[in-house]
Amino acid sequence: MPLGVALGVTDITVRRYAERDAPVTHWTEFPRGGNFLPAEQPELFAGDVRAFFRDRK
Repeated sequence: MPLGVALGVTDITVRRYAERDAPVTHWTEFPRGGNFLPAEQPELFAGDVRAFFRDRK
């Protein structure tokens, strides 16, 4: 199953660890936002979710 990852500036994630468990097909590092990215930056997050699913078509 494809995996999309969205990170805020305060999130710490190493891509190679994420790729061990699933094929990462969409990776975004936002210039602002943190642990609550969907609440802090809803427009950016929603756009990124749309882009992830658009790529799946």
